[in-house]
Amino acid sequence: MGGDDRAAGRGFLSLSLRLALRELRGGLAGLRILAVCLVLGVAALAGVGSLASAINAGLAERGQELLGGDVAVRLSGRFASAAEMAAIRATGTVNEVVKLRGMVANAAGGDAVLAEVKAVDGRWPLYGRVVIGGGGRLAPGRAAAQPALADKLGLKPGDRITLGQISLVYAGPLLEESDRAADGFGLGPGLVIHRADLERAGLMGLGSLFTVDYRIKLPPGSTVAAARERLEAAVKPGGGRVRDRSNGAPGTRNFVTQLGQFLTLVGLTALVVAGVGVAGGVAAYMGARTRTIATLKVLGADSATIRAVYLWQLALVSAGAVLVGLLLGALTPAIVGQLAAASLPVPPAPGPQWGALALAATYGSLVALAFALWPLGQGAAMPAARLLRALTERRARPGAGTIATIAGAAVVVLGLTIVQADQKLFVMGFLAGAIGLILLLWALAAAVKWAATRAPRPAGTLARLALANLHRPGAPTRNLIVALGLGLTLFATLASIEGTLAGQINRTIPTRAPSFFVLDIPNDARDRFAARVAAVAPGANTVIVPSLRGPVTAVNGVPADKINAPEAWILRGDRGLSYAATLPAGNRIVAGQWWPRDYAGPPLVSIDAEAARALGLKIGDQITVSVLGVEITATIASTRQIDWQSLGFNFAILFAPGTLEAAPHGWMATVQVPPAAETGVARAITRAFPTASTIRVKDVIGQVQGLLGQLSAAIRAAASVTVAAGIAVLVGAIAAGARARTYDAVLLKLLGATRGQVARATLAEYGAIALIVSGLALVLGSAAGWFVITQVFALEWTPDWPRVLITVAAGAVATILLGLIGNWQALSARPAAVLRQL
Repeated sequence: MGGDDRAAGRGFLSLSLRLALRELRGGLAGLRILAVCLVLGVAALAGVGSLASAINAGLAERGQELLGGDVAVRLSGRFASAAEMAAIRATGTVNEVVKLRGMVANAAGGDAVLAEVKAVDGRWPLYGRVVIGGGGRLAPGRAAAQPALADKLGLKPGDRITLGQISLVYAGPLLEESDRAADGFGLGPGLVIHRADLERAGLMGLGSLFTVDYRIKLPPGSTVAAARERLEAAVKPGGGRVRDRSNGAPGTRNFVTQLGQFLTLVGLTALVVAGVGVAGGVAAYMGARTRTIATLKVLGADSATIRAVYLWQLALVSAGAVLVGLLLGALTPAIVGQLAAASLPVPPAPGPQWGALALAATYGSLVALAFALWPLGQGAAMPAARLLRALTERRARPGAGTIATIAGAAVVVLGLTIVQADQKLFVMGFLAGAIGLILLLWALAAAVKWAATRAPRPAGTLARLALANLHRPGAPTRNLIVALGLGLTLFATLASIEGTLAGQINRTIPTRAPSFFVLDIPNDARDRFAARVAAVAPGANTVIVPSLRGPVTAVNGVPADKINAPEAWILRGDRGLSYAATLPAGNRIVAGQWWPRDYAGPPLVSIDAEAARALGLKIGDQITVSVLGVEITATIASTRQIDWQSLGFNFAILFAPGTLEAAPHGWMATVQVPPAAETGVARAITRAFPTASTIRVKDVIGQVQGLLGQLSAAIRAAASVTVAAGIAVLVGAIAAGARARTYDAVLLKLLGATRGQVARATLAEYGAIALIVSGLALVLGSAAGWFVITQVFALEWTPDWPRVLITVAAGAVATILLGLIGNWQALSARPAAVLRQL
């Protein structure tokens, strides 16, 4: 009996497949929208995933070169002690690299420029290579600069430059620097000098801000795990950090992973919009096959056979579309690597990224299944008599099994997205927002159709037709509002956010920001610095604060690396530290009390309220900080709300007086002067304090603008796929209603209407849809932008309304034009030819 059932099942599948292939011989004209939507959605996901995966693979492959060794020890503000150095040297061949900032100038004249200085010894690099233009070489008394710095200073090989208290020969531009991507974000272009010149430059004064990397090449037979364990035992008590070649550039990797994750979510949104297009395309295809389906049913085919035949067709076309999307996605890393090589931290790894491609294929297949089953089930379930009246009949609801399958596919997509995410709370919030937006658009679309059915009838015949087309059976109103509304809302949100951030950077920040930040003021030069600024620019607003750095090593006795708190940014790397007798401006006590001005007692700290909340800290808890290798445990006396927008020196950790004063440290300052005095003040500071670093706020703003521009371009590129999918949905909706519109146009022409009058009716219909979609996008996009700006960035919401309005207006115009173009064939139909086909 079981054998007979299996044979019958195989026969059923074989018959349905033969029928499906036979019908597909007639062409894929009805399934093109399905294919286009899937190609767009899968290509977006596969492209974003492959690019992020290829860059991370490139980082992993070049881990030794980026790190500069097999393992590396990083110390902040100090060099290794004798015991630490002995452990480091016993591990393997050592290369010492010191990183700090300095002011560099062309000795022939001109203003000094802030540079990220890297002092290296003769073993640099242990892995990879360095190429200096013109065959230059690095040696004591010589320096090489990144091209951006050389251009700023107008340097050519052989020129002399000044750095701090010394003069160096410019050897040439750094054309290749294997460990550059691991340096992270800098406030200026890079300059590389020999380690022997560092002390002579005078940049290593008491309290200077610098980091030291001891990069180690392991001898044959040594393992990274064993070396790391020995080094951590030696340097961790003093606040040192150990990294290995498995993650040579952790900051870059984290940035790429997080950006890739966000763009994947945007791509998934585009795929959902494409799914709406899939549903429309399948509905159009099934609508065009109503006579075929009715004939098959009259000849004895049941609903299961019909469903299997067309499911085979959809599966074959979907598989082909997914493969094309995967091919485009697989090519994305190579294309981006060629077009935007300068913007990438490392070249993407060659070859397909199979994990990203498999994930995109899974998403694409599940979304296609979820959105195709509903119209497929509707067409298969209708009796033959109702199918022959399909233009005026309402579609039947699919069965419970179809609905359960759709729900299961949706659950799998959501589960996969959350499981694959690193920041699960963020992803869950994004998904909840996206689903909420889709449901809201769906409800609003239903409300529009409901209102259209109950609206007073216009006086004109064509106006009544336009209104009726919004709610007639098979009307695309709901699909268009959801798909186009989602894509246009995303663009309106981006326009709102970009406009506000640009306004903050270009208008608000410059009015509130100081003219300069000055770092590494010598320990004994505080009063001289203030006097020099006052002499050059009387009335200048100068604020000078003590400056130290160090990592948090423990909280309530628990080592920082044992604490599982992803949102606790205060535990990542070194933190700026300071001390103060009075509460700084822009700070407000949230809990606890500020200490007296003359406090003299056990160590106390005041920490940022958000950081305390992320770690679950309360007043009386203890936090341990390593300062120059000495661990200091202090009691939390208060938490503060910090106004980070004040653009002054704000410290997440502030000590009470009496704890840090004796530690070697320098000073840093903010200086506010009129714009006309900025150049003179900067020159005076550089001449009087050559070892101090002067950061011009305008330069920092320019860098931030450039970074935001690149991020916006990446997000906009991913979001454009959503709009393209929305356009495909519009085209699919037009295709789905082509028969009904053709008959409408023919009947109106038979009653005396001209093509122009019918076109005006279509224009009124799509104009109403465009007005609804753009209005919803304006409201919802503005609301989303307000939330991101005020709640995530904690900034004042000042959108650039012209930019937002132009964005939604462009979407409205595109909707109207595409609607008219898509329906032009129906408007041009000749009554005689159409009536002969009835």
